[in-house]
Amino acid sequence: MIRDEISVSIQTLRWKCIESRAYSKRLHYGRFALSPLRKGRADTIGIAMRRALLAEVEGTCITRVKLENIKHEYSTIIGIEESVHDILMNLKEIVLRSDSYGIREASIYIVGPRNVTAQDIILPPSVKIIDTTQHIARLTKSITSDIRLQIEKNRGYIIHSPNNYQDGIFPIDAVFMPVCDANYSIHSYGSENEIREVLFLEIWTNGGLTPREALYEASRNLIDLFIPFLHGEEQNIEGMNKGSSNMPPFPLSHVFTDTGETKEKIAFKHIFIDQLELPPRIYNCLRRANIHTLLDLLNYSREDLMRIEHFGKESVEQVLEVLRKRFAIDPPRN
Repeated sequence: MIRDEISVSIQTLRWKCIESRAYSKRLHYGRFALSPLRKGRADTIGIAMRRALLAEVEGTCITRVKLENIKHEYSTIIGIEESVHDILMNLKEIVLRSDSYGIREASIYIVGPRNVTAQDIILPPSVKIIDTTQHIARLTKSITSDIRLQIEKNRGYIIHSPNNYQDGIFPIDAVFMPVCDANYSIHSYGSENEIREVLFLEIWTNGGLTPREALYEASRNLIDLFIPFLHGEEQNIEGMNKGSSNMPPFPLSHVFTDTGETKEKIAFKHIFIDQLELPPRIYNCLRRANIHTLLDLLNYSREDLMRIEHFGKESVEQVLEVLRKRFAIDPPRN
């Protein structure tokens, strides 16, 4: 029975990965269970998690393509079998994975005749192609192909208006969602007076994230959405109507004290450093030093930060500037 398969405690919620499969490089599946839940809670969590998985999880894709001396999407290029439109659609199908934010540059430079696949893309170090066999174009003559690409990490999707092309730059409808589908089901057990529920979550991804990673990110994003209600200050409605922007993104005026966990300390645990919009190099250095949340970062003094590998004085100043502007925090020197 399902109740026997899942080790649960009536007092503690526990989750378990029941099944994990990779059908191909671009189709991963995971099934997870959360229990024991009181009656009605499984439905509440299932609805929220499904929406977060489909809309809040970030992905990486190609957003712009530059082709020299090409003025129209439906143009043809001598020596290339596909039209420009077909090349753009093939590039749109490429699945990428990246841990850094901002616009990244990539390129394709080849000499025909030959088939061009995703493996021929020259990528920045922070970006990885999930399926390198994805077809892009076929060069039928001895010509040189030089294609420039822009890669971005974001969430949701961006649809570009038609005919929005200039200087050979072609925007691509960007679908950043690595979760292809998500579903949930509920199993109830127990007596009439004490019904317990097990929530089952099924997640399919395109390989840009594993189902387990998608579940983690969706859960974290849901927590972030509710933190302002728990620890933020109420904003005056009249001020909101006037378009007031004096309130900082997270209105915290001081760091936690030594007398137990204050509201600020609890909040800092749930603010992750990728929300601070730091430069990719600084973000990666902090991650390698096992600094994942704002609370982790505040445990470091300025001198401690200087000791982090590849972390110089300029990097420390950038971190301090973010802490001052967004949280009114100035870490100690020693």
